[in-house]
Amino acid sequence: MSSLKLMISSEMVDPKGRPLGGTEHSWCRAVPGGTGIAVLAFLTSKFPETSILENCLHKLQNSHPILRSRLHSAINTNTLSFITSPTPCIKLKAFDLSSTFKILENTWNPKNRSISPLQLILEHELNQNSWSNHNRAPSSFNDTQDVFFATSYALPNAKWVLVLRLHASACDRTTAVSLLQELVVLVSEEVRGVRVVQKEIANKEELSLGIEDLIPRKKAKKGLWERGFDVLTYSVNSLSLTNLKFKDSRSPRSSQVVRMQMSQNDTEKIIAGCKSRGIKLCGALASAGLIAAHHSRSRVDKQRKYAVLTLTDCRSILKPPLSNHHFGFYHSCILNTHVMKGGEKLWELAKNTYTAFAYYKNCNRHFSDMADLNFLMCKAIDNPSLTPSSSLRTALLSVFEESVIDDYAGLQKEVGVEDYMGCASAHGIGPSIAIFDTIRDGRLDCVFVYPSPLHSREQMQEFVDNMKNVLVEGCTYA
Repeated sequence: MSSLKLMISSEMVDPKGRPLGGTEHSWCRAVPGGTGIAVLAFLTSKFPETSILENCLHKLQNSHPILRSRLHSAINTNTLSFITSPTPCIKLKAFDLSSTFKILENTWNPKNRSISPLQLILEHELNQNSWSNHNRAPSSFNDTQDVFFATSYALPNAKWVLVLRLHASACDRTTAVSLLQELVVLVSEEVRGVRVVQKEIANKEELSLGIEDLIPRKKAKKGLWERGFDVLTYSVNSLSLTNLKFKDSRSPRSSQVVRMQMSQNDTEKIIAGCKSRGIKLCGALASAGLIAAHHSRSRVDKQRKYAVLTLTDCRSILKPPLSNHHFGFYHSCILNTHVMKGGEKLWELAKNTYTAFAYYKNCNRHFSDMADLNFLMCKAIDNPSLTPSSSLRTALLSVFEESVIDDYAGLQKEVGVEDYMGCASAHGIGPSIAIFDTIRDGRLDCVFVYPSPLHSREQMQEFVDNMKNVLVEGCTYA
């Protein structure tokens, strides 16, 4: 009997997988509080049979070990690991029409009258926290949690919403985009009955290493005193930052979404404006956000300092480099502060914000400050009172260095995808506004995620409308 117990324990301690890296571990601290629940929601008019869809999801799990992994907490060592299942294990959870109506009724109110069912379901899923009880100190030896869930919701008029929900430690934005692309291709092949030998995108037996283990030598090097000074500087500077006005900092929070879609003509002007100035779209979005936030204050002539968090995909500069089809979390971030005096113009500010980010990136701050920012994030999670009004707000807004360019519209329509939205929750620790931008069919489509009721839907809709006006007017008078 004792030998059997020893054998079982050995299998549980040393399965195929690996320990989590520092960034992944930080996400495991953040997600239970409500930040880092990644969601992709598709509106479709040609929902495939459950068996076909599950087969496609299983193929994805076979190609990407992290999708068939589980987060494992070991009480004897107090460590977190990915445990990889040898076989795909995801099951599609389905809600019929009446069940979907009940869910929408719980989220619907007169203020949401103009919000689409797709967006309401997205918001619902952003707040389905399968990891809320996954703590650092597990109550049992074998405390495991899946990182990948799939759910379908039936809608009237023969439409459905398919939702994929993932833990941020296994899914950054690049992973989400590749997941969408690969799933659409697989469904198309299944529906058309095309038998294609699937590419070995990733090693089936092993997970890719965490980002910390792939950083080129010396690029993350920082002395003890320098690290201590930088942590202190970040902490002190955070005390002087300005935030959007908080509406309700006491009530339980959830993530809500505002969507901004721009015309093809306006999008072309914005992209051209960025290109002519040698900057990326993230600079223009950050600039418009800063101007809109500053205008929301009662005194626009008062000097205020705001923080912008820019996330950058590190795959191409890791050693060895990774492709976009290596799933996992391989983003890092750079935190910049900007002083607003009032009267700033879109393009001048956009140039300044992007130049500040590019300078820090050239100095490898996205690598050297990674451990510092992860440490401060975990400290803030443990001590919310360190942030203004215990809001857990670390910046005004976050943007991505690179925009997503969606070139799969034709194939999406072929399999019935009419619309989709993708983002991650942010009602735990994070910015007041997390911006997820995509250019689809030549049109800028942005999803803004914010913590409610810390900020209200009316407040955020007004902010996004003002930001859109800043972008449009800035291009008009460029």
